[in-house]
Amino acid sequence: MAVTGLFFVFYVLLHMYGNLKVLAGPEAFDGYAHHLRTFGEPMLPYEGLLWIIRVLLVLSLIGHAYSAFTLWSRAGSARRTKYAALKTASSSKTMRWGGVFLLLFLTWHLIHFTIVKPAVNSGVASDTIHSSPYAMVVASFQLWWMVIFYVLALAALGLHLSHGVFSAQQTLGWTQTAAGYRRAKAIGHLVAGLVTIGFAIPPLSILFGLVK
Repeated sequence: MAVTGLFFVFYVLLHMYGNLKVLAGPEAFDGYAHHLRTFGEPMLPYEGLLWIIRVLLVLSLIGHAYSAFTLWSRAGSARRTKYAALKTASSSKTMRWGGVFLLLFLTWHLIHFTIVKPAVNSGVASDTIHSSPYAMVVASFQLWWMVIFYVLALAALGLHLSHGVFSAQQTLGWTQTAAGYRRAKAIGHLVAGLVTIGFAIPPLSILFGLVK
């Protein structure tokens, strides 16, 4: 759970960095997207790096979900009486159901931006959206309901990261002292805030016309 979770943290930080390139304009963002597909050529085939990342993400997702359901089952079996503190129970429920919501959002996100790539904005030609990642992102987040759904997913991601990053450090034995415990909590909040705000900037900037 901890190792796969930390891998996801590393990935979302890189993904956030790439999304922020939308602020630099179409040439910068489309160039970045194209570079991801040609990275490592000729040693790697076209989109070779992306497929390596996709395989690692799928394997990590399976491992993370399996760990989550296993721990969930063990916790339920162990608690023959209600002994857990309310705060702990609340955090556990947030992690469990927040994780389920994030999985559903991730499925929709992949269908929308990677698998189907629909023309979501009637004001932009379909061929333009399909040929330009920048045009597809901007067209998507000009829709207010799309931005609201995305921001809700970011809120769930932030809560998941805040507790998850702390728990990963606890699992790895980095919270044995009071100072270590406080540091782990601070790092969890910092990562959650950074990722949530960083991912929210592009869609909100597009919605309010700062990026066109």
